[in-house]
Amino acid sequence: MQIATLPPPKDSDARDRLLRTASALFYAEGINSVGVDRIVSDSNVTRATFYRHFPSKQDLVLTYLQTVHDAIEARQSALVATTPEPRQLLQAVAADICEQIAGPGFQGCAFICAAAEFQDPEDPIHRAITAHRAWFLGTIRDAFAATSHAQPDDAARLYVMLRDGAMVGGHLGDSAAAIETFRRGVGGLLPPA
Repeated sequence: MQIATLPPPKDSDARDRLLRTASALFYAEGINSVGVDRIVSDSNVTRATFYRHFPSKQDLVLTYLQTVHDAIEARQSALVATTPEPRQLLQAVAADICEQIAGPGFQGCAFICAAAEFQDPEDPIHRAITAHRAWFLGTIRDAFAATSHAQPDDAARLYVMLRDGAMVGGHLGDSAAAIETFRRGVGGLLPPA
């Protein structure tokens, strides 16, 4: 799923370096605190090379968010392929989220972090964040509906809210407590087996 309109990529080693460098910096330090000069310098490319691949910093940010979305979508697709039973799928998605929270270098959800920096609903970056969140909510809602849950929309919204809280709590507080609370909350949302 495309969460943003992006210029067609021009594959090259320099583009890959720029995106890898920017992704690491954006996630660790925030999007607005990292300028193009820093990205260019840390990527060991020229400004002209940067602009050949990304017409603006906004294009780079949208590509970063699309890359994060694509990774989440790929993990979700792999879980769907290996866990066809919807109740177990919801638990598998939760386990994947918990694994991320417990992982080294976890800084929270890239989309929640970006949303804190881009609050204007008309901003293309904010719209990309909203599109990703709508996609995720839809996939969770579909899984709840497949379990014959009486209120799949409500259950999905609660699941996503629990996930958001776990992501923030896992970064800012006790990650083990955030993981355990999230797991218990998801268990309480699932219909009886």
